[in-house]
Amino acid sequence: MGAVQIVTTCVAAAITIVAAVLVVRTVRRMLAVIRLGQPDPTRGDNKGLRLRTMLAETLGHTRMLRWTVVGAAHWFVMIAFLALSLLVVEAYFEVVKPGLGLPLIGAWNVYGLVTEWIGVFGFIGILVLMGIRLRNLPRNPNRRSRFTGSTMWQAYYVEYTILGVLICGFFIRGFKAANDELEWPTWAAPVSHALGSILPAWPAAVSIVAMLKIIISMAWVIVIASNVTMGVAWHRFLAFFNIFFKRTPGRKGSGLGALRPMTSQGKPLDFEEADPEKDQFGVATVEQFSWKGMLDFTTCTECGRCQSQCPAWNTGKPLSPKLLILNLRDHAYAKAPYLLAGEDHSHVNALALAEQARPLIGTAEENGIIDPDVLWSCTTCGACVEQCPVDIEHVDHIVDMRRYQVLIESNFPTEAGVMLRNLENKGNPWGAAQSTRDDWTKGLDFEVPNVAEIDEGDFEYLFWVGCAGAFEDRAKKTTRAVATLLHEAGVKFAILGQGETCTGDPARRIGNEFVFQMLAQQNVETLNEAGVKKIVATCPHCFNTLSNEYGQLGGHYDVIHHTQLLAQLVAAGKLTPVQPLDGAVTYHDPCYLGRHNRVFAPPREVLGAVAGPADDNKGLVEMDRFAERSFCCGAGGARMWMEERIGKRINVERVEEALSTGAKTVAVACPFCLTMLGDGVTGKKAAGAAPEEVEVVDVASVLLRAVQK
Repeated sequence: MGAVQIVTTCVAAAITIVAAVLVVRTVRRMLAVIRLGQPDPTRGDNKGLRLRTMLAETLGHTRMLRWTVVGAAHWFVMIAFLALSLLVVEAYFEVVKPGLGLPLIGAWNVYGLVTEWIGVFGFIGILVLMGIRLRNLPRNPNRRSRFTGSTMWQAYYVEYTILGVLICGFFIRGFKAANDELEWPTWAAPVSHALGSILPAWPAAVSIVAMLKIIISMAWVIVIASNVTMGVAWHRFLAFFNIFFKRTPGRKGSGLGALRPMTSQGKPLDFEEADPEKDQFGVATVEQFSWKGMLDFTTCTECGRCQSQCPAWNTGKPLSPKLLILNLRDHAYAKAPYLLAGEDHSHVNALALAEQARPLIGTAEENGIIDPDVLWSCTTCGACVEQCPVDIEHVDHIVDMRRYQVLIESNFPTEAGVMLRNLENKGNPWGAAQSTRDDWTKGLDFEVPNVAEIDEGDFEYLFWVGCAGAFEDRAKKTTRAVATLLHEAGVKFAILGQGETCTGDPARRIGNEFVFQMLAQQNVETLNEAGVKKIVATCPHCFNTLSNEYGQLGGHYDVIHHTQLLAQLVAAGKLTPVQPLDGAVTYHDPCYLGRHNRVFAPPREVLGAVAGPADDNKGLVEMDRFAERSFCCGAGGARMWMEERIGKRINVERVEEALSTGAKTVAVACPFCLTMLGDGVTGKKAAGAAPEEVEVVDVASVLLRAVQK
């Protein structure tokens, strides 16, 4: 061992020891903070399924590849990062003796070939990602950059570290080739041999560059060990665990659908026995999130994909799913010394003491962590969860915070109080008389049977009309259209009529779990007594609640959305469109039908049967944002009953996108979407910004016009 090798070995050993000590300390701290969260026993089931899902999402990059260029570049960088771990280990041999490599596999030509091309594509990939970041700097005056609010120096540092390590790797191999010590032939390492042909034969250079490679790598470890909230780096290790412990690994897409029930100490809350003095009602402090919530906050990569898709953020509202998670993360780690100190706070630093005094929900004047306008801007559309590459569960965390505000603090938007009182007193959010629930049937030229008046086996489907379908004038047209189509197709169905009440969706999404359970238990009892097995619903919110949430209360049914049933009837020839559609049609995916429940094809199949493929201002044309990336109408999360006072109206943003397609018909499959987009189009017409012939109608109404001669 020469003098150069002695120096390089000592330097590499010293910085590695420092890095190892610091990272062990930081990991222990991180685990201590995550363990502060509440128990969640549901995260450990189906380990085989969880493992398969984790491997598919990480190695297969199933989420990232939805953003094709970014996803492909990130995949190569990820693989290069994993390979870099081996190459950094190899550098420890090279600082000792330039000609050394990894034992056993280091001399294999296949190893040389694979790592060579991983390095090449990783180098290209990191340059692409750096270019994308620079092109989308937060200085964007339209506030639409997904990097707004991200800690940019950390991202730059991580990217330049990867770039530096890759460059060092090629120079190590290049100097080995120049010294005629490279283990692999030219075909296995063409770039390294080409670089070696222009580099001087300098034996000490291999050890020096290897030392530099180790310094860059260990300096990165020291930096992230000194910044426990540096998610842009830590997600490289934590993402595997966060995805493994996602709440519904077998569910396609984001795993949305049902909200998680309220829990206390990891157990579902029983309102009949719950004590607000002892039990946890929602989330009032950061440590009341589950340990998975704490892991979510720690894992956030600050990539901003959630932010870029959020309808609230895109229309100038203060909610950014990314910034919400980052604020919770920073607060959790700043407050952690106080929480970890137990009952003796005499040695807790002043910053932690100050942090523990901050309210979780509060205005800037109150020094709150999350502003109330942020909390109440959410439509629960799920776009954030859908796009998150590490499966952070933003919607669950938002609703948990809402639950405490509503149930304990009675602190929520004033107009929502009217809706909640109507649900409690009238069984519907509009406060309409229950006696008018089946008035929509009047004037039909056939009788709509009520389950109370017929035998259990005399109907196949219970037609769940829903509150909007029963009371809202525009939605009643959809209800009548569906009933007419089912009658013409010979489907045996019946309704509950005045026996039906609200499913409780708006109460649950706003955070009033008590009212939800009251309504849900009443409906489950009614449905079970009627012997209902199969349900067809026109409202995606009812569809989602009946299908995914009533099982939590003993109501297990086979629930289908009306567009699914209509698509089946059209495919079976029981409904045949004969009247061509005038002009093109575009379809708006409702969040609770599409993203939450993955029903994308059936509505399009129905519209395709009526309108045909897109061709010369005819047929079905898609908006820029559709399917799982569809843009919300603005009504979900009980926002239907809360006024939109900040920024641009979400429904106006969506209507402008629909109008840009040139379609005369904007088809929807949700009564909330029908109202929101209908109002948006009406406003545009009044302003002279939309053609008079443009209309917003439900898919069922489009089909009914086509089958009626």
